[in-house]
This record gives sequence, structure tokens and C-alpha cells, in this order.
Amino acid sequence: MFTHKHIIISTCLVAGTLLTNAQPNKPTGYQPGREEIRQRYRDAAELDSLARNTVFKMTVQANWQADNKSFWYRNNGKDSTTAYIYVDAVTGKKAPAFDHDQLATALSQASDKTVSAQRLGISALVFNNQTKQVSFRHQDKWWLYDAVQLTCKPTPPPDTATANTPNPRRRPRWDRDSRWDSASPDKQWVAVIKDYNVFIRSVATNELIQFTSDGNKEKPYGQLAWSPDSKYAIGYRIDPREQKEVYYILSSQPNTMRGQLRSQRYAQPGDEFTSYEMYAFRIASKKAVKINTEKYDFLGSPYIRWRKDSRYFTYEKADRGHQRFRIIEVDSETGNTRNIIDEQTNTFIYEQRIFTHYLPETDEIIWSTEKEGWRHLYLVDATRGIVKNAITAGQWPVRDIDSVDEKKREIWFRASGMQSGEDPYNVHYYRISFDGKKLVSLTPAPGNHTLSYSPDRKYFIDTYSSPAVAPVTSLHRTADAKPVMELEKADVAAYLALGVPLPEVFVAKARDGKTDIWGVVCRPRHFDPNKRYPVIENIYAGPQDAFVPKNFMTYGEMQSMAELGFIVVQCDGMGTANRSKAFHDVCWKNLADAGLPDRILWIKALAEKYPYVDATRVGVYGTSAGGQNSTGALLFHPEFYKAAVSACGCHDNRVDKQWWNEQWMGYPIGRHYEDQSNITNAAKLQGKLLLIVGEADTNVPPESTYRLADALIKSNKMFDFLTIPGMGHSDGGPYGRKKEKRFLCKTIIGRRSAR
Repeated sequence: MFTHKHIIISTCLVAGTLLTNAQPNKPTGYQPGREEIRQRYRDAAELDSLARNTVFKMTVQANWQADNKSFWYRNNGKDSTTAYIYVDAVTGKKAPAFDHDQLATALSQASDKTVSAQRLGISALVFNNQTKQVSFRHQDKWWLYDAVQLTCKPTPPPDTATANTPNPRRRPRWDRDSRWDSASPDKQWVAVIKDYNVFIRSVATNELIQFTSDGNKEKPYGQLAWSPDSKYAIGYRIDPREQKEVYYILSSQPNTMRGQLRSQRYAQPGDEFTSYEMYAFRIASKKAVKINTEKYDFLGSPYIRWRKDSRYFTYEKADRGHQRFRIIEVDSETGNTRNIIDEQTNTFIYEQRIFTHYLPETDEIIWSTEKEGWRHLYLVDATRGIVKNAITAGQWPVRDIDSVDEKKREIWFRASGMQSGEDPYNVHYYRISFDGKKLVSLTPAPGNHTLSYSPDRKYFIDTYSSPAVAPVTSLHRTADAKPVMELEKADVAAYLALGVPLPEVFVAKARDGKTDIWGVVCRPRHFDPNKRYPVIENIYAGPQDAFVPKNFMTYGEMQSMAELGFIVVQCDGMGTANRSKAFHDVCWKNLADAGLPDRILWIKALAEKYPYVDATRVGVYGTSAGGQNSTGALLFHPEFYKAAVSACGCHDNRVDKQWWNEQWMGYPIGRHYEDQSNITNAAKLQGKLLLIVGEADTNVPPESTYRLADALIKSNKMFDFLTIPGMGHSDGGPYGRKKEKRFLCKTIIGRRSAR
């Protein structure tokens, strides 16, 4: 349960009516008349305006002072008013940073301009508590305010430099250093590419030593890098491949009556990559040694990390198809290699979420993997090539790594699902020792957490909330995670006064009958529990993440849609991330699934609990991967979904970007790509479909939608189509969203708005 310190907002009252599982009479289908639907449109448009700037103090953006013991932040209020707060982290006291009226008066006099105390427009503050003076920046000019003399005067910018919060070392995806010539660390040698071959020149004698002779224009040598002791240079024979281009036309450019052709380099699934053969060039023997390893042919060239002895180095290799990941050690003297880590799987390794951190002083590596079914951290002995111990373990995933303290041998990380009885997607923060002991929970309060640290990490600021629980922000000591003080509770009074029902978090079982599927439900303000309201699902089933909001939900597109007379829902079905490996694996070579079987069961369970939910009238909308998913809902589950709006959809995974689609659909490109394509399944369309595409989409090529339209036309299928000139990757913008709402009202409720 949430503690008494939370702002708990009931989701059981909608328009003054208590929602219960049992209703006195069986609800009748919601079929509004023309005038009622017109009124709903008017009310929704009014609410779209009224709901703006009605929630305040959602979070605290701390501006730490140089002493790392105090900070200031700004609270923005109604009508753009501002208040500046000063916090002493040691004593746990906060107060106005200064007398706002007095400072405004002093600044008005000094600048000869009227300055409002409620809208000071200060963007930076530096405090001198001993002299009772404050330096501040106002409209790009620095001023010094004397709180004793009540005067302001211009001043030079103060030295406010402080250390930044340290970031963990992320695993580079490839070496971006493409130098062709390179001086050795001892400045005695220069590696040179000449006539596509490797030469090394002595700085002392100017002697030029040739190491290769088979390089040519088609396969040159390049990307040379030195060992720290200058005894070896590492380079590659490169087999380059140019990325192919995709095209689009801007139809409505100003000052011309002609469409403008545009193009961009864009790798699609199956396209070739530039490959690299690794060589070591030994200065002492004047010989080139081909490294005993296969070509590096995926996502650029390797990123090299040298060991302390400067003879051995490691690089990481994710094989194309994402089913094998290795950390490979190379002996520069012999060219021999060995695998320190060699992870293989029958499904996929989520390459973008692999975390590695190298500890050269102890020849250890911290490595994240899902090899035991959940994403966890392991300590690897790099010398012996074995896992020394699991750092984290359990049926919950590590979500991210904030930092690694090599001296204290501690890891600061985020995880979800560790706290029982809570939404398993809620992020909490922890630290733990390298040996897997001394686990400390920094954020035990129920909710989804976001942390920011003081520059010296002695304090942290925690903001947490849930979809129907407004944010609370507090200051803590890092050493023991104890709270120092509560900083702010979100002010949602003006928002609640509008009568907007807050969302409900709803849980139902997945297709396996065991796994919980989590989602949210939005209801209209003018709600009658004696009516049965149609359902609209907001869908995005991209496997790269999970997408149901976990923070406090203020007014947005889902609630705006609900105002028209819908129950609007969103859930994360199987095949999305942030749960177990098995949960995620459902998407493997199976993107057409989109968790739809779980979503259907979830909506049916919602209708079983609440009789006012009409699971016989269900529409769906989505953008990008959600555009693919919403069309797929009609093609593969027409018995349940009756209408869909699909914006900028990836309707065939062969058309979309290589790195994203091969991650989930695999490589090489097999028949499963065609079988799951919305385009090749277009003839199955039964429901009502609106396609939206921006003609200038550089994320998903517009031809993805055009090809689907072509297939639907050839199959004699009726559908609606909206192309928005000049628009990029989008849900259609304000016009597209208006079109979307009208389409769903017409096809699901049976009414359209007044024109």
C-alpha cells in the first residue's frame, strides 16, 4: 500500500458515480445521438484547452552549489508564476531563496525596467551565505543582489563550475576513430596508409617500412591504432560496402510547382555491411600478423581495449542475427585469440542492452546477460575466462546501470520487479557489492522512481509516482538512503477540479493463464455506468521496451479520445521488454504477434469485471511499430478488432531499418518476413482501416504505407488514406489526430462529429 505521505487519488469515482463490479441493471449499449456526440466534441475541445498548465510541482530540478551541500530549484505555478527555493541538504531545511518582492524591486531600480516578483525569469543562482549576497542571471545578464542593502548591480559571471554526476561506461557499439595515419604514443613512429597499404615511418631516421602489399582501392587497409607501449599497431583490411538509398518526394514545397526528390542512406534488412579483417603490425620484427579470427562484418569496426601489458587486447563482437555475443582476447605477438565470454542463444541477444565494464587493475569484467532467464550482472575473471560470481540474481531484471565505483567495488543500478505486491515495471534504485552482497534499496517507497544525484553523490533526489498517484519528491542521504526531507508534493488540485477521471491500473492474465499483463484504463468524464462503452486500444508493441505509462498520467491523447465516449486502454503484451527473457522471446521472428492474444484476453477480462465495457466494439490505433500492430490487429484478429488507425506503420519488416528489424526478426531474411507482412496479408482485411503517412518520413520509409495501400487496392479492399505533405514520422499531428477521432467515432460508435 502507499504510505500516508503519498497523494492518493481515487480512481473509483467517475462523474460522481461509484464503479463496482456489480451493477443494478445490465448496461445497454452506448449509442449517442448526433447532438450528444457533437456536445462531446465540444467538451473534449474545451478540456484540451482547460487541462493545460493545471499540474504543478511534478518534479524538482536541483541546481547544486559548489559546496555540494545546498541547492536551489524553481517551482512553476499557474499563469507562468515562479518561486525560487533554497535547500540546505545538511540541515534538511528549505526556504524561499530570497524575498521575491524585494529582489524584484531592487532589480527594477537597477535595470530601469519593471520586473514582476511572480515572474522573475531567473535562470541561474549562486549564493554567498556569509555575505548575504546572491548572484543571478536575468535575461542573459548577471546581477549581484545584496539581501542586506536590498540593492542590485551588474556583476561578472561567477565561477559556478561543479563536477557532473558520473556516468557509467557504456559499451561502444563500434570504434568511431577512422584515422588513416597515426603517431605512436612514444612519438617514435608514424603509421601511414599509402597506396591503400600500411607503412610505418621512423620519426628518427625517416625510414619507411612497408608492412602490406595486397591493399587496393576495392579493399584498402586502414583504421590504424597503436598499443600503449608503441610496439604494435592494429589495423584492418577493409571490404567497404556503400549503404543504399531510399527516396521520398516533398510535394508541397514553397516557391516551386515541382515536387522535390529527397534521399538518404538507409540500411534495410539483408543489406551488406562493410567488413574488417584484423591485423597486428609488429614493429620489432617488421611483420604483419593476421589475427586468427573471422571478419568483423556487423555494425562497423571493433572497439579495442588494451590490457596493462600492452601485448593483449580485447574487443567485443555481436554476430549478425543477434544470437551470439563474444568478448575476444587477442595476442598481438602471435595473432592467436580466445573467447573470454561466448554467449549463444536460440532466440536473440538484445545487443543494445548488453552492458560491459572493464576493470583493468584486476583483470575483471562486469557483464550483463539474460542467460539465466532474467537480465542480471556478473563478475568475470578476464584472465581465466570464467564467471567468478553473479552480482545480481532473482526473478526480476536489472533495468540499467547508473555507475560503477571501482574503489569501493560497488555498482549502482536500477531494477524492477524486486518488490513483491507492486507493478513489476516500476523502476527502483539500488547499490550492491561486486560479490553480490550488501544489496541496498535506495528507493523502497512503492511507485516508479527517478533519481538525480548531487555532484559528489552524497545526496540524491527521488521523485516517484504511479499513473493515479501524484508525484512526491524527497531528498535522501546516499550513504544509508535515509530521507532528509520531503521537497515537494505535486499540486494537482486544479487538474482534479476539471472532473477528469484518473486512470486505473488494471491487471489480467496472459495467454498462458499465469503471467500478469499490466495496463491502464481511461474513462470519459461524462460517464454513465448503465451504458456499455466501446473500447479503443492505444497500441505499441515494439519489442525494444515496454510502453504503458508508469508515472502520474496527466491529460493526454488517451483521455482526449475517451472524452468522445470511449473506454481507452493501453497494455504491454508478451513480446515486449522489461520482464523475463521468456516473456520477451515471444517476439522472436514473430513481430506480427504483437502480444495481440494477451491484449484481447486483457480487454475481455476488463469487460468481465466492468459490465459498462463493451468488448464487442473494439478499435485500435498506433504509430510506427504501433501502426504495424494496429493494422495487424485487423488482419490477424478480425473477430475482435473492428476498426484501426495506423500511422507511419512499418507494414513489412523488410522495408524498415536493418538494425531494428534484424534484432527481432533475425538474419538471414527468411520466409517468416513475408508471412508476417501486413502487405502480403492485405487480402485478409475485414474491418475498417485508416492509413496515415507523412510524405517526409525518414524513420520508416513512406513506401511501407504506400505498398500496403497498393496491396489493399489490388485486393479490392475498402480503406481510408491520409497523406500529410511535408510531415515526417508522426501520428499525423493535429490534423491526423482529428481525422483519427472522427474515423473511430464513425466506425465504432456509429457517429461522426459535426463538420
